[in-house]
Amino acid sequence: MTRSVYVTGIGRGDGRQVVELGVMELLSRRTGRVGVFRPLAHDGPDPIYDLLRSRYRLSQPTGTVFGLGYDEAAAHLAEKGTDALVSRLLERFRTVARDYEAVLVLGTDFADTGLPAELALNARLANEFGAAVLPVVAGSGRDLDSLTAEVRNGHHAYASLGCDVVAMIANRVSDGLAGAAAGALRGQLPVPVYALPEEPALSAPTVAQIAAALDAKVLLGDPAGLSRDVRGFVFGGATLPTFLPALTEGCLVITPGDRADLVVGALAAHSAGSPPIAGVLLTVDRVPGEETMALAARLSPGTPVLAVPGDSFATAGRLMSLEGRVTTANPRKAEIALGLFEEHVDTALLADRLSVSRRGDRVTPMMFEHQLIERSRADRRHIVLPEGTEERVLRAAEVLLRRGVCDLTLLGEEAAIRRRTAELGIDLGLLGPEEVPDGTGAWARAVDPYDSPLRERFAELYAGLRAHKGVTHELAYDQVADVSYFGTLMVREGLADGMVSGAAHSTAATLRPAFEIIRTRPDAEIVSSVFFMCLAERVLVYGDCAVNPDPDAEQLADIAVQSAATAARFGVEPRVAMLSYSTGTSGSGADVDKVRRATELVRERRPELPVEGPIQYDAAVEPTVAATKLPGSDVAGRATVLVFPDLNTGNNTYKAVQRSAGAVAVGPVLQGLRKPVNDLSRGALVPDIVTTVAITAIQAQQGRRTAGGGPGRTEGTEESDEAVEE
Repeated sequence: MTRSVYVTGIGRGDGRQVVELGVMELLSRRTGRVGVFRPLAHDGPDPIYDLLRSRYRLSQPTGTVFGLGYDEAAAHLAEKGTDALVSRLLERFRTVARDYEAVLVLGTDFADTGLPAELALNARLANEFGAAVLPVVAGSGRDLDSLTAEVRNGHHAYASLGCDVVAMIANRVSDGLAGAAAGALRGQLPVPVYALPEEPALSAPTVAQIAAALDAKVLLGDPAGLSRDVRGFVFGGATLPTFLPALTEGCLVITPGDRADLVVGALAAHSAGSPPIAGVLLTVDRVPGEETMALAARLSPGTPVLAVPGDSFATAGRLMSLEGRVTTANPRKAEIALGLFEEHVDTALLADRLSVSRRGDRVTPMMFEHQLIERSRADRRHIVLPEGTEERVLRAAEVLLRRGVCDLTLLGEEAAIRRRTAELGIDLGLLGPEEVPDGTGAWARAVDPYDSPLRERFAELYAGLRAHKGVTHELAYDQVADVSYFGTLMVREGLADGMVSGAAHSTAATLRPAFEIIRTRPDAEIVSSVFFMCLAERVLVYGDCAVNPDPDAEQLADIAVQSAATAARFGVEPRVAMLSYSTGTSGSGADVDKVRRATELVRERRPELPVEGPIQYDAAVEPTVAATKLPGSDVAGRATVLVFPDLNTGNNTYKAVQRSAGAVAVGPVLQGLRKPVNDLSRGALVPDIVTTVAITAIQAQQGRRTAGGGPGRTEGTEESDEAVEE
């Protein structure tokens, strides 16, 4: 039976998008097919639905998402009455419910709807849909007594109308009151109550949103600059010495276009980081001359400069009512919203109250990714990111911190990292060199290998490890200043639990330090890799598609055993297919014989592990083909771990499946190292980095539980320096 969740409110200004996004995240963790239904909609784009469709890869036909427009609904209500309107909307809802395991219903927004008794209509619809109700109360501007009374009244309003209220959420609660409000209401209502504090980064509009609202002309600025949050406004009219001290972090400078001195001064202050501004808005339809604009572009590349025809006073009036929105155009705000929701809502309890259960062994790509985030959050580890000034890494770092995935060390010059985050409008809350984390949430710190007190210690360690290669202390001192080596040494020394790199470095630059310093586990023959291939209905594990060009039979067997263990660690039941161009005994030749020998070795080393080989890909994954080519096999047609005979085959296959079948390829995930170090593709997107860091954190959790082995193998690692997958 479809389980529906009806997110609604009791009035305007509740910032309900945060809750709608959070509930969608919760539902998509638990089930593979989630539908969306908005009974009543305004004309034009629907920002929250567009965001849900994009973020959660919804395939639902857009025509089924919306019931009626408000004008049509009001006319229908006036002409035929409430029962007729509800009946029509119920019919549209059932069309969605038939096709999906869960449905998120987006209630009316109490904004210019023209509907009488709007709360009662939401309650009636929720009851007819058989949906659990999750009311959201606006907390902005309320004191503690007023807020708690409003939450109680909201619960009474929906419960008295027969609704199944599963929880109450107070959103946008004034600073410092969220904890007190939740505590004051605990036990006073028969349902859980959660309070989400006001988050300035959500309510702040971006420069791009302001430009759109004012129909401003963009004179300067790149996409990263236009995505900066505007946290305040500073109006420029005074002399430069008076003007500069008034600048605040994240402010939008509003000044007449003929004040070239203030434009240049504001951008120079931003470039110096004192303070970083969001941008400049020029008024009165004036623009500085070409030389001034050229200087502005050189002073602070990417910082937006906008122009509007109105004067500063009229422009200010239009800006004061403008608030930020969580939209497809700004995925960063979505991550902030999810982090806020997950921090202040007991999502496990809420999911149980919604009676949304996981669907057996079925794992969709979205569910797999969510499981990674959940597991990494459960036992937070410390990950080092060597590429501390790379934009994608910084954006991923903000997501990781907001979601509480791990603690982070970013390598690079601290001033450069702070300047870059300011330019990108990113808030990492970097700790100072002597600051101690307060233990309340995930934290990040910047460390510069060149002037770190650890450099001397690391040089001595590295010189000792590589003395057999002629590495002196002087050479080691220079080498460990390299961010990849410094990060790897942090992992070796237990100063970080794992490392992720490769967004701006080659695979060899990431792996060579790991082979030299971390080394291979005693129980592993070689270092290898897997990709988690997330198809529409299942997750497959491919190995090795990134490291070993032409493994022999013994190495291939080791790859298979390691890949099976990795699969099991991440919730995929291992059934191993040793791939070849021949199935069973139908072919012969050196390549087939290698796979056949490797299969025998796997059976000797792991008798309990289901393994089949040699076997062709189609016989491994398709039951009908398996029934013909290899009847009676426990693996054929049901394989979950596919081991390729060489890198050429594996690398091309994973990319073909990724691009042609629309699979999500998570990896490469390295296996066989004593401590987790993982590589990124240089084309990695922000979500790829987030996922890889989460996997690394989970590997570190496992490593900590099984720690206690002696020093790793040194033989067999030197030749692996020639890692090839980029």
